[in-house]
Amino acid sequence: MTEIGAQVNLFHPADRVWQALTDRTALARWFTEAEPVAGADRLLLHTAGLPGFDAAVDAEVVDRRAPELLTLRCQEANRRTRLTCAIAPTAEGCRLSVTESLEHGNWPDDQRARREEYYQQALTVQLPAILDWLAFQRIDLRRGDVAMTAEMPVTEVLGEEPAPADRRFRPVLVGALVGAVLVAAGVVAWAVLPGESGGSASSDPLALPTAATATGEASRSTPSARPSRSTTPGADRSSRTPTAKPTRTSASAPPSAPPLAARYESVSTRLLGYTAEVVLDNPGDAAATGWTLVLTLPEGSTVTGAKKVEWRQDGQVVTFTGQPVPAGGSQTVEFDVRDAGIRKAPEECTVNGNPCAGL
Repeated sequence: MTEIGAQVNLFHPADRVWQALTDRTALARWFTEAEPVAGADRLLLHTAGLPGFDAAVDAEVVDRRAPELLTLRCQEANRRTRLTCAIAPTAEGCRLSVTESLEHGNWPDDQRARREEYYQQALTVQLPAILDWLAFQRIDLRRGDVAMTAEMPVTEVLGEEPAPADRRFRPVLVGALVGAVLVAAGVVAWAVLPGESGGSASSDPLALPTAATATGEASRSTPSARPSRSTTPGADRSSRTPTAKPTRTSASAPPSAPPLAARYESVSTRLLGYTAEVVLDNPGDAAATGWTLVLTLPEGSTVTGAKKVEWRQDGQVVTFTGQPVPAGGSQTVEFDVRDAGIRKAPEECTVNGNPCAGL
């Protein structure tokens, strides 16, 4: 039996995902428009023109167990399939698995691939955005709740009437201008401070030796002080030149491997988070082992998962390690971040201490 499958872990409760599957308005926002058809539990899905679909789908509900299971018998042109949506709770929210099994007809290989790709995109990009939108409509003001995956975080402005866009951003702009003025004032104050800079000149390595300055007026009245510095110029030059350069070139260090290069890219964003990746490039002739990728996230952001790497988070700092990067090759570190802020990217990114491109 030919089967198409897609799966996604979601940071939302099962009942909200169930709403996105069964509410026609929500379904139209992330998958396709649905129109009721005469008869019990039947819908016409307007899938004609979507990747991997030939025509509209006449779907009949054959099993409904809210909020766990929804099964549809689908008729599309000369093809009949069974579409199953299963929701299982997880520690962070729930997991949605979608499978479509072919019961009659056939799928050409390229059409099946396009259809499966569309399911995966709808579940991992479009559906999370709609779930965030539904969560935004149900802001929970219960401060005692610990599970932040189910509801929007509480901020100081909740419950107040929303201000126009220009008023909301005005404090940010004013704060930035005040900060700039304070920095400029500090620079000016440092430049005009009296006395302090003159006192530090005594520690300048280019100042006259202490023995020459401590004699006061006597040092200026003694003409032999200056000739004494030039009486043995040859001795001074010979004492500085004999072995400095030969010792530097006597032992040649082995050439060091070129450092890993890293490029940061955003994959997708949503209201309560984003998905991103860092591509590690190894220009050297040997595999790069023991690399360390360090991200500094905005305050309140949390990495919720990463593919094929080990990671740990300590406050705002997240450290990734993984398999060696092959010589002349690359390796991609993809990760998901949950946040509730405006910035949808790390504040800083380094690999082995070198900054990443793309930020």
